Amino acid sequence: MKSSYELTRRDFVQAAAGLAFATAAQAGGQGNKPSPQMKPWIAACRDNLLKITGKPDCWSAMKALGVTGVEVEVDSSLVCPGLWGPDETYSLATASELNAVKNRFLKEGLVITGFLMRNRFDERLDEELKWTRKLVRAAEELDVKAIRIDVVSRRTRGDAFFAFAVKVCKQLCDIAEGTSVCYGIENHGSVTNDPEFLQKLFDAVDSPHLGLTLDTANFYWYGHPLDELYKDFERFAPKVFHTHCKSIRYPEDKKNVRRPMGWEYSKYACPIYEGDIDFHKVAAILRKVNYQGDLCLEDESIGKYPKAEQTEVLKKEIALLKNLSKMEAHYAL
Repeated sequence: MKSSYELTRRDFVQAAAGLAFATAAQAGGQGNKPSPQMKPWIAACRDNLLKITGKPDCWSAMKALGVTGVEVEVDSSLVCPGLWGPDETYSLATASELNAVKNRFLKEGLVITGFLMRNRFDERLDEELKWTRKLVRAAEELDVKAIRIDVVSRRTRGDAFFAFAVKVCKQLCDIAEGTSVCYGIENHGSVTNDPEFLQKLFDAVDSPHLGLTLDTANFYWYGHPLDELYKDFERFAPKVFHTHCKSIRYPEDKKNVRRPMGWEYSKYACPIYEGDIDFHKVAAILRKVNYQGDLCLEDESIGKYPKAEQTEVLKKEIALLKNLSKMEAHYAL
């Protein structure tokens, strides 16, 4: 058991969420009471959604949306372009800059639930490994457990790419050895949306530091029928370290058929409360394996809405994630 001096910012936020939920349930006499083992997830969002609020800084934007956590993009210079203030920019490149970020999150009562890297491994491997090494050190200092990575074929194809991906992921895991940091490969694009590729990669690397950033819509985007999604979610749930929560609403005759990759995505992408994906099922699947990460909103449909409505759409989505984060896995699977 941790002493009070060993509690991290993340522990405090999650414990406070659990206490608030338990108090509300007791006062209202209704709803799902958390079990002793239940640990509420942090409701978060991608940092690229924050400027939609029109707020003058990222801190007030997070509070306006109702999130307690955020996924922070970090570029190869360790600059965080999605964090900003009226006169401030944020970086992790030096000890003083990293401490400034750390102290500001502490002051605001917010947490970073994951870092996002936009990787180009088969174009500039040495640079990518140096970048990763620096970011893992920063993640340890900031108590960030998950780094979302791209394992994307840009120059290398076929079996050669699989062999390359295994080599790279083993190198990444060597960098993370001895730390609490894990990499979440996003199921993304034409390669890692293939469950068989993912399974082979996880089996070949065989490291507790390598898992999945589960993008709930991307398997669907790839063409998998709706009824098959939950089987894939269950299959990979033990390897999920981080999430991107988004959805699609396809016509009835397209939900449970194999579609071409990316079919009409821009037309049918939608907020998570309107889509085909049942997030109660998703939450139950994750709860069943004692998932310890976040529920992180990524909305790629928001541009369809008038600017005056966009913030309210995001707030409604985040409210759904906050509710799911407190629920027991009682949903019938």
